Amino acid sequence: MSDLTHLIAEAQSDFSNSATMNDLEVAKAKYLGKTGLLTDALKGLGKLSAEEHPAAGAAINVVKQAVEAALTARREALLNAEQAKQLAQESIDVTLPARAQSQGGLHPVTLTLKRVEALFHSIGFEVATGPEIETDFYNFTALNIPEDHPARAMHDTFYIDEANVLRTHTSPVQVRYMENALKTNQTPPLKIIAPGRVYRVDSDATHSPMFHQVEGLWVGENVSFADLKGVIADFLKRFFETDDLTVRFRPSFFPFTEPSAEIDVAFMSGALKGRWLEIAGCGMVHPNVLKIAGIDPEKYTGFAFGFGPDRLTMLRYGVNDLRLFFEGDLRFLRQFA
Repeated sequence: MSDLTHLIAEAQSDFSNSATMNDLEVAKAKYLGKTGLLTDALKGLGKLSAEEHPAAGAAINVVKQAVEAALTARREALLNAEQAKQLAQESIDVTLPARAQSQGGLHPVTLTLKRVEALFHSIGFEVATGPEIETDFYNFTALNIPEDHPARAMHDTFYIDEANVLRTHTSPVQVRYMENALKTNQTPPLKIIAPGRVYRVDSDATHSPMFHQVEGLWVGENVSFADLKGVIADFLKRFFETDDLTVRFRPSFFPFTEPSAEIDVAFMSGALKGRWLEIAGCGMVHPNVLKIAGIDPEKYTGFAFGFGPDRLTMLRYGVNDLRLFFEGDLRFLRQFA
């Protein structure tokens, strides 16, 4: 059998000249395919004598292994080159400026709610919550609101059905809280604020069918109107971050408080200087409300108040149209981010 070592150099040359994997497979077939040169040589071993067979077989295997090694090396080289080309096409120029990532912010009313919660928490008030779909009992009856009161009319209240409404205030939370406190053997003093969304059939520049309210409640022994005045005056000065304001309590009427008052504030400087602005309602919790909640009105008294955080937000930031808070106009909302 003729010397086959020259096939190693020829195969290496053919493999090196293969620019693609397809070209390499064609070159491989020339040497290692079914009709390849080395395959034919192996088939020819059967024609040799027993003495020649071992040496010839070993020589062919040496050549075959060298050709396969050259083939593997070239295949890896082509794969690496293809991968490098793909990576180059998909590469990212990290020196280019990145796309600007816009950062959101809290809604101005949310900022106000968080501020209100923090200020009342600092003087010992807890935050309580309740359902937005409320029963007629908790929204009206438990708050001493009579059957013929105008607030129960459909032109003021969103009714789900005859027994359930979208709550018109967060005042029902105070009744639920007092009831639950007694069930868990918690006795007065009870100090809570109840922030949340409320709903009324109303819509104009200063009213929205959905708005926010913060209900406040303090029940204990010897709680008086003087305590109410002190808490409210201190809160307003801390909320607006100024002592340059005057607070007054104007007699009013609410079914669930007696006596009742409207809270007005007048700033002594700025664009609203000297104007009295109504910002809340308040009063001493009506004995009937305490009785319904299971608290003895002969032993305990309490006061309640209700702020509109939307109104407070308008005053704090100088916004004159409530509807701006709910239109989702990013040009407006970005001012508070």
